[in-house]
Amino acid sequence: MGTVSLYTAETKRLVKRRFTKLFVLGTVLILLAIVAGMFFTNEKVGPDQVARAQAQAQQDYQRATVQYQRDQQSCQAAQGTPEASNWPPNCADMYAPTQDDFQAQWYMPPTFDFRENFPEMATTLAALLALVAFIVGASFVGAEWSSGGMMNLLLWRPKRMQVLGTKLAALLVSFTVLTVVCSAIWTALFVGVAEARGSTESMTSGAWQSIALMELRGLALVLVAAAVGFGLASLGRHTAMALGVTIGAVIVFQFGLGTVLAMAKVKFAEAYLIPVWMIAWMDKEIKIEDYNSCDFSSSGGCQPDSLTLTWPMAGGLLAGVFVLIVGAAMWAIRSRDIT
Repeated sequence: MGTVSLYTAETKRLVKRRFTKLFVLGTVLILLAIVAGMFFTNEKVGPDQVARAQAQAQQDYQRATVQYQRDQQSCQAAQGTPEASNWPPNCADMYAPTQDDFQAQWYMPPTFDFRENFPEMATTLAALLALVAFIVGASFVGAEWSSGGMMNLLLWRPKRMQVLGTKLAALLVSFTVLTVVCSAIWTALFVGVAEARGSTESMTSGAWQSIALMELRGLALVLVAAAVGFGLASLGRHTAMALGVTIGAVIVFQFGLGTVLAMAKVKFAEAYLIPVWMIAWMDKEIKIEDYNSCDFSSSGGCQPDSLTLTWPMAGGLLAGVFVLIVGAAMWAIRSRDIT
């Protein structure tokens, strides 16, 4: 009964915090702006748009053909004169435009094809919610450490690991609910965008299953971010600890390490960068190519070495980070003096 009461109290404290409300509200406004932007920058393609695209493609092809003929005449007229240096030695080598260079599909207006475009939107949602989860999770426990509230709570509930675990559980369950609700609304909104400004015709049962699995991976990313923010703030006993470590990691590992590895021509340097692993997790895989291994002088062209990072590999990394940070936070509260 006591544990349930503590869990309920922590959930209410998390949800009712002004910081949580304002941060979530700001994120919702950003998400709505993204939906509105996609709605107004896309349009549904019909026979009229196809006809206009075909006409524009044909017009540009004819214009390019006329210009080619003029260039041919100028090239031939320049032979034997100083102006010949401005043209190829053999005028027949000049590139002649073809109809394939002006395909109608390249002149089509932007349209929101749900199957093709929504995965990027699902990744956007997961990234934003993960950022919110990290900061809210850090603030949730960090503020209580810095204000002395944690010490007062432990006088009432002396079981340290149980208290910290209950707080973490309240955080993860709350963000699970938030992410599931946001994902459902996000998906429904973009189905509406696709119906009004694009198409959902290519969606099959397999495609919907793929979208659902992608959103589940997004949920896992959000929960890991929440736990990492929570754990770092608990280790440092202050919200600034989590934010400072994150800023340092971004500066050192993303910019500094990335630059050093690139200068040192380390093979597959991108594999050491955090965003690459997040993309591998959300998109199921990402292929990294090492162009330092290319021999551009070879007649066969560049065939760089490649490395494919898969979602199980990225999932293992996420699980490792989760266990490491949360385990360290639990060990610290169990073994260190809390005063």
